[in-house]
Amino acid sequence: MALPVAFFGVFFAYPVTAIVARGLHADGAWHFGRIWDVVAQPDIRHVLWFTTWQALASTALTLLVALPGAYVFARYDFPGKQVLRAVVTVPFVLPTVVVGTAFLALVGRGGLLDELWGLRLDTTVWAILLAHVFFNYAVAVRTVGGLWAQLDPRQEEAARMLGASRFKAWRQITLPALGPAVAAATLMVFLFTFTSFGVVQILGGPTFSTLEVEIYRQTSEIFDLATAAVLTLVQFVAVGAILAVHAWTVRRRETALRLVDASLTARRPRGAGQWALLAGVLVTIVVLLLLPLAVLVQRSLDAPGFAYYRELTSADRGVFLVPPIEAIGNSLEYAAVATAVAVVIGGLAAAALTRRDAGRFVRGFDALLMLPLGVSAVTVGFGFLIALDEPPLDLRASWILVPLAQALVGVPFVVRTMLPVLRAVDQRLREAAAVLGASPWRVWREVDLPMVRRALLIAAGFAFAVSLGEFGATVFIARPDNPTLPVAVAKLLGRAGQLNYGQAMALSTILMVVCAVALLVLERLRTDRTGEF
Repeated sequence: MALPVAFFGVFFAYPVTAIVARGLHADGAWHFGRIWDVVAQPDIRHVLWFTTWQALASTALTLLVALPGAYVFARYDFPGKQVLRAVVTVPFVLPTVVVGTAFLALVGRGGLLDELWGLRLDTTVWAILLAHVFFNYAVAVRTVGGLWAQLDPRQEEAARMLGASRFKAWRQITLPALGPAVAAATLMVFLFTFTSFGVVQILGGPTFSTLEVEIYRQTSEIFDLATAAVLTLVQFVAVGAILAVHAWTVRRRETALRLVDASLTARRPRGAGQWALLAGVLVTIVVLLLLPLAVLVQRSLDAPGFAYYRELTSADRGVFLVPPIEAIGNSLEYAAVATAVAVVIGGLAAAALTRRDAGRFVRGFDALLMLPLGVSAVTVGFGFLIALDEPPLDLRASWILVPLAQALVGVPFVVRTMLPVLRAVDQRLREAAAVLGASPWRVWREVDLPMVRRALLIAAGFAFAVSLGEFGATVFIARPDNPTLPVAVAKLLGRAGQLNYGQAMALSTILMVVCAVALLVLERLRTDRTGEF
């Protein structure tokens, strides 16, 4: 446990604390009065209001759209179901920059809707809300659908036999059982939309700004560290509260229900109503999830002869010091290193959390591991530059900063993937091996590893996918001569001209394909298809 604690202490807690202290500590004293001064500013209050409002609206819209899909994946068995499940999950692992770019190509100025009907949503909040639904659809479907598939349908059928209507049986039997999963999905979607950065940065323009975007603006454009520090604290408190409630809902979901094998509850649709529901879900997936990605690909091919892709091989020193195509190799190398770090740190943390003698501190560390998903990545990235600038941690000029920042985001996915599998290993097998003289290392190699090998590969795949798309911290620490794919896309979108726009679409398409391939491989490896992700 010492290594994961040290890793998070040095590369997460220390940089975040350093940048907050830089903003609130001056002249040898702390100035906590700045907190109210900042929050009282009308423009900051507007940012706080918009951040909360759009998160609530995005969450409600996501649940409204995704719950029918969760039911279909849980209760229906139909050809192509597993492939469709993978397709649904692809948006979740896509970088937020790609999601923003895809919706820009669909609903922005000169986008598909603009060309066909003169309809543009880039100047309204609707583009942001729809992009958030696109991004979080899989979270709701897999979290709620995973539990729904394991609920015994005979309980609802018994209520129907006793005279209850279909709706009454669902409301009194199924809905209360689904409560913990719905609550967990709601909290996770709210967390991801509350801390949204890439989507709002691209689609929001100067009009709409979330806390994360405002922290970036105050840090990189205005250089007002005091305001950025206050906003970081506000976001930290909000995220901490969300994660605390989420941990409680997860415990309820794990302990309050008697579940059955998910493979026994799915059956082919019967009757016109069920086939209509399946068709409606398929249409939703095509329109909401596949259409933006298809438009993204189409925009990257607008120029004849793959011109936008060919231009990626030439260096425009007004944007990059190297050809944009080199961002692909940079991203793959960074993500590979970040994956290795995340698997080691996350694997050790998960192993420590499954020990019987784990104390209260270790169990509390479980919740802290989720903080990198919600704490401002912008703050972490800028904190790297502020804090890691003196020996023995003078890493500002080192390439390792990028994979370290990416690994912080990958570790929670590794832990959440490994933890249920490690907890399922019979402790008596470990004890028997130890009694026979096996060392702790050999016990892990001979007992645990064979049982968790697939989970380890899945965890590595998720860490690789999310590392590829990390943007909030990387935008600060990626060097101009070694840009990552998300940073390159954002820089191209930030410059005028059809050529820059086309190259951004081409790079986004490449990044989308890499992430999609990684996700499809994960689905082939997965044995338990009822998990959250």
